[in-house]
Amino acid sequence: MNSQICRRQLLKLGVALPLAIKSLSQQDGLLAMQENPSKPPRRVLFICNSLGFHAPYFFPKTLDDLTTSTYLAPLRLLDKLSVFDNLFHPGMETSNHDSEKSFLTGKPNPEASNFVNGISLDQVLAKAMGDQTRFPSLSFSIYDRGWGCSWNDRGVAIPPMHNEEQIFEMLFGSEDLQAKQEQLANDTLVLDALKRDLDTLQTKPNEADKLETYAKVIRELELQVNREKFWLNTKKPLVANTLSNDKEFEFSAKIRNLLELTKLAFRTDSTRVITLSMDWIYGAIKVPGATGGWHTLSHHGGNPEVLSSLSCVERDILKHFDQFLWDLDQIDEQDGSLLDHTTVVFGSNFGNSSDHTCDRLPMLVAGGGYRHQGYRVLEPQTPLCNLYLELLHKHNIDAGSFGSSHHDMGLL
Repeated sequence: MNSQICRRQLLKLGVALPLAIKSLSQQDGLLAMQENPSKPPRRVLFICNSLGFHAPYFFPKTLDDLTTSTYLAPLRLLDKLSVFDNLFHPGMETSNHDSEKSFLTGKPNPEASNFVNGISLDQVLAKAMGDQTRFPSLSFSIYDRGWGCSWNDRGVAIPPMHNEEQIFEMLFGSEDLQAKQEQLANDTLVLDALKRDLDTLQTKPNEADKLETYAKVIRELELQVNREKFWLNTKKPLVANTLSNDKEFEFSAKIRNLLELTKLAFRTDSTRVITLSMDWIYGAIKVPGATGGWHTLSHHGGNPEVLSSLSCVERDILKHFDQFLWDLDQIDEQDGSLLDHTTVVFGSNFGNSSDHTCDRLPMLVAGGGYRHQGYRVLEPQTPLCNLYLELLHKHNIDAGSFGSSHHDMGLL
C-alpha cells in the first residue's frame, strides 16, 4: 500500500492528526507569528505516571513541609513545588488501568464499551498557545502503545512518539525538502478526495455525524498542511544530540531522554505544550538497585521486599525529574528562568495501583512562577479538574468549566 493511499484511508477513518493546530492568520493562510518579544512565552508539560507512586513515600508527613516526604525531600527546588492531596476524578471507581485515558480529560467511566473521550487539557492549551511554534504540541510515551495522554476534540487519541532518536531527528534534523514537498503534494490529493466525499455526503440524508467528522478532519489536515508549508524553508535549531545510550539501564535512560527532549524542545521554542505518558510496560525493567516487572512491583500488597524494589523504580523516575527541573531553572530568561515560565504538572491516574484505586491522586505542580505553598491536603475530596480549570485561567483561557470541575480554587 503506498503512503498516499494509507494516509487517505487513515484520515477517512478519523484517525487523529498529531500536528493539528488552532488558527491561521487571515492573510495568505499563513500562521500569525507575531508575539511580544519582551515577554518570554509560557510553556506547559503534563506527565502521567500511570502506575502512580507509593503514597506513604510520596506524600509528606507534615503540612507545608515537603522535606518530610521520603521521595520529594531529595529534590533541589522544593520552593518551586506544590503537592496536592485528596484530588480525584469522579466516575473512576471501576476503571482500573483505563483511568489513564481520562487523566487529562476527566471523562468518567473510561472502561465502558461505549466510552468516547473528550478533549485533553493539553490540547485545549495547544489551541490557544500552539500557533507560534513549528509544532503546536508534542506527545511522548515510553513505548509504542498507540495512545497516551493526549486526545483531540473528537475524543480520538493523538498517537504519542516513543523513539528518542526519531523525536530528536524530527525536532532538529535536516529536512529532506524534496520528500517533504512530495508528502505535501500527496496531502493535497488527500484533501481533494475528502472534499469530494464531503460534497457527496451533503447530498445524502441522515449523514450528519459523518458530515461533522469529515468537516473536522478536513479542517485539521488543511491546518497541518499550511503549517508545514509555512515552516518548510525555515531551518530547524542547531542542537547537539545529548541523548543517553545507556544499555544497562534502558528504562532509566528512556525517562531521562524523553525529559531531555522536552527541555530541548522548550528551550528552542519548537513547541510550548508537551505530554509525557509513563505508561506501564510488560516484562522486566532494570534500574539502579532493582530488576523486575514494574506493573508487578506496583501490585505490592504491602510486601516490604516488593516495596523496596518498587521504591527503586520510583526514586529513579524522580531523580530524572529533579534533574529536568534543575536544568530548566539554570536557563535564564527575562525576569526568571525557563522553569519560571514553564508549568510542569506531574501526577497519576492511580492513587494506589496495588488495589487499583483512583482517589488521593499524587499530584505535583512545579515552576510556572506560581506562589508555591508546599503540601496541601484539600478538604473535602476535590475533583482534579478544579486544578485543571485553574491552569486554564492561569494561561489566559476564559473557560467556565473543564471536565468535572466545580470552580477555580485559587490553589496556585
